[in-house]
Parts: sequence; C-alpha cells; structure tokens
Amino acid sequence: MKFTETTTSKKEKWKRLHGGQKLQYIWDYYKFPIVVCFIFLYIIGYNVYGHLSKKDIILYAALVNVSVDDQNSVQLSDGFLDFIDAGSSQNAVQLYKGLYLASDQDDPNHEYTYASRIKIIASIDSEQLDIALMNKEAFDAFSSNGYLCNLEELLQDLDPGAYKELKPYLVTNTVILTDNSEELPTDETLTYQAVTKEYPMGLNISQKGLFKQAGFKNDLYLGVIRNAPHADIAVKYINYLYSD
Repeated sequence: MKFTETTTSKKEKWKRLHGGQKLQYIWDYYKFPIVVCFIFLYIIGYNVYGHLSKKDIILYAALVNVSVDDQNSVQLSDGFLDFIDAGSSQNAVQLYKGLYLASDQDDPNHEYTYASRIKIIASIDSEQLDIALMNKEAFDAFSSNGYLCNLEELLQDLDPGAYKELKPYLVTNTVILTDNSEELPTDETLTYQAVTKEYPMGLNISQKGLFKQAGFKNDLYLGVIRNAPHADIAVKYINYLYSD
C-alpha cells in the first residue's frame, strides 16, 4: 500500500510541475541511471569512432641518424600513399623518427643511443619494422647485427624490372654470424675473431630520386628488415624513392 501511495504522490507532483521544473525533478530522482547511461553511450561511441577512424599501417619505416623537415616527412609518408593510390584516410605509413645509433661508447648521446637500439630491436622482434633509412654508421650497425635481408634476392623475386634498374645502387655490407667478443674481456691472450658473410644489404638512395632532390650531401642507405611484414610494399616504396 505504501508503494502505491508513493507512486501516486509522485504522479501528482509531476502534474504540478512545469517546464524546467520537470527536468530538475527527473535529474533529482534519476541522476545516477542517467549518468550511467551517458557513460555507456560514450564508451560505445568512442569504440565505434575508433573502429571507423582506425587506419591500416601498410608500411613501417625508420629514420636512423637521419633528420628530415616536415615537408620531406610528408613526402616519406603521405606522398607514398598518393604514389600507390592507397588513400591516406584508410591507410598510413608509420614513420619512426628521432632514432640515433653510434658505435663510439664515449659518445655523449650514449643513453639516447641505448634507448634507440632497444626500440629498434623491439620493433624488429614484433614485426613492426619494414625499412630503415640511415647514414653509413647506422647502415653498418644494422648490417653487422644481421637485421637486413638480401636486397638483390628480394628485388629479383618481387620486381625483376626494378632490380635491373636499381642494381647499380646496391651496396654490399658484412654481417657477423659468430664472434668471440664475449670471451675477450675474460682472456687477454685472445684476439678478436669472427665468422662473417657479405651480400647486398642496402641501396644508396641519395644518388637518385627523392633524397637527391632534397639535397642530402652525404650518402644515405635503405635496408629492408629481414622479417619485414610488408616486404612487397617495401619494394613499392623503394620504387617511389627512386622515382622522379
């Protein structure tokens, strides 16, 4: 009976209210479910928007010991999407910038070098790196650690025509298969020994195409990561960089 009287009382009170008073009444009595409902709708809307606006990463590229301005950065990302008619609203090139590697242990940026190395290794292990654009020092580091694939074989397999055109720009480097570097600190009688292998690991990208137009004075190199998840797109990216 009490429940019926309370409900009836609320109905009568509702009839006496006008305009904004009704809104205030609703808020006073139902604020908690209203807030919960808004939170629920926000979560749904956020997830739907994220799903609809999410872009597919079709290529991961890293600039190592290389700095570019905003214009060249756009050319290295959205410019490539236009080149292959991929559409920047649905697809994207993930461009890692600000990576720095140095072989000198006394380099003042040693801590920054360590952080960059960790990020590079993590990206390779998680298959989130396809291409590295780098100077000679970084190219040697990538090569010696075995990060780079055989570009001659890759181009011959995926684009024989591009291989014939780009063959003069191929650069051979050395990978260290095994060495005794870990034993040297504990035995002064040992000399450094290593088993190595040489093959075309890079392309000199500063002699033709986009980077030559950008006016880079020193040689820059491109390497494709050995476990690149988008090797076919990487070859298209190479063609783009060498295009006029």
